[in-house]
Amino acid sequence: MGNNLIQFIPKDGVQIGLVLFLSFLIGLEREEHKATGEHYGFGGVRTFPLLGLLGYALTSFSGGNLVLPSVGLAVVGAFLWQSYRHKLEGAAVAGMTTEISGLVTYVVGALASAEKYWVAVTLTVLSVALLELKTGLESLAKRMPGDEILTFAKFLLLTAVILPIVPNRTFGAFGFNPFKTWLVVVAVSAISYASYLLQVWTQGRGSVLLAALLGGAYSSTLTTVVLAKRARDAQLPHLYSGSILAASGVMYLRLLALVAIFNRQLLHRLWAPFLLLAAGALLASWLWIRLNHGSRSQQKFQPRNPLELGAAFLFAALFVAMLALTHVALTRLGRAGLFTVAGIMGVADVDPFILSLANSAASLTPIAVAAAAVVIAAASNNLIKGIYSYGFADRRTGLQGFALLTVLALLGLLPLLF
Repeated sequence: MGNNLIQFIPKDGVQIGLVLFLSFLIGLEREEHKATGEHYGFGGVRTFPLLGLLGYALTSFSGGNLVLPSVGLAVVGAFLWQSYRHKLEGAAVAGMTTEISGLVTYVVGALASAEKYWVAVTLTVLSVALLELKTGLESLAKRMPGDEILTFAKFLLLTAVILPIVPNRTFGAFGFNPFKTWLVVVAVSAISYASYLLQVWTQGRGSVLLAALLGGAYSSTLTTVVLAKRARDAQLPHLYSGSILAASGVMYLRLLALVAIFNRQLLHRLWAPFLLLAAGALLASWLWIRLNHGSRSQQKFQPRNPLELGAAFLFAALFVAMLALTHVALTRLGRAGLFTVAGIMGVADVDPFILSLANSAASLTPIAVAAAAVVIAAASNNLIKGIYSYGFADRRTGLQGFALLTVLALLGLLPLLF
């Protein structure tokens, strides 16, 4: 019976009902705002539905021509401008959120007439949410430094502006693909930026260990150097050496996440040993810190912005260089040459080299050989970080950090036996 009843309701009737409902929601929110405000406010539960119906009617009469709805929008805008001028007469500073909401309501009616129902509902929901979240959004804007907005803009530039226009074609003998190259930059930047945001969010409330965990998701090498330098003044060797080990444990999780994006076959080879190494390193770091109960120091860490555009382009250049070097090493020197390169790459961050293997594995580099090279590069990087720890930290922290990371490097080579 319900279906038969719906068949007798004209489509225009359904559209009008939808416009009334959506417009009423916006009007209800503005009515509540007007009731709690001290000054003049435009419109409410009657005016906003009328604006929505006006937009619907003019769009329906236009027959697909946008002239009539555009004229109606201009007329409504003129009335809303007069309302805003009247508001300014009673208050030196006045917002125009309500007037803009009136224009949105008119557009919602026009969209419903054009059968853009999803867009109309979405605009209404987002408008009501933005209006209701005024206090929270204004508080967020006051607490967020200008640098953070610029950092987010850089992230959008890397992901939403540059990536879509990069050609997705393969060039050269070693399989250079500009799109995949920049996709690697985007993937690394996304993980780094997420870690950076967590560091900013927990700033002043996190421990040295938490800073190490979050820093390891961005760069375990950089985190090791920073922690080692700060350990000189802290005189808490178990805390800092254990935290350095934890950062290297997170490195294995980061590498798994990056490999998973670009090569599932390589991930299948590495996920079990890398998860075991990460879990072992994290558990050992926690137990090592627990050996000294006085190491529970809360210190404030200033996170480093990872989204420098120059660094992004440098990473892309390093990735291409590693892709070419991997191809040359494998074709000219064989497996031994590739493994030698993997060992040398541990001096710095191994992401460009490992991602070049992930992109060339199966097509240019056999999966087994690529997996072994990744294992060697990660182990080499852990050994080098142990040397950095010894060189930059105080004597006790440096010795402990070197010992812990050397053990992790040796354990990291065990997958080669299987």
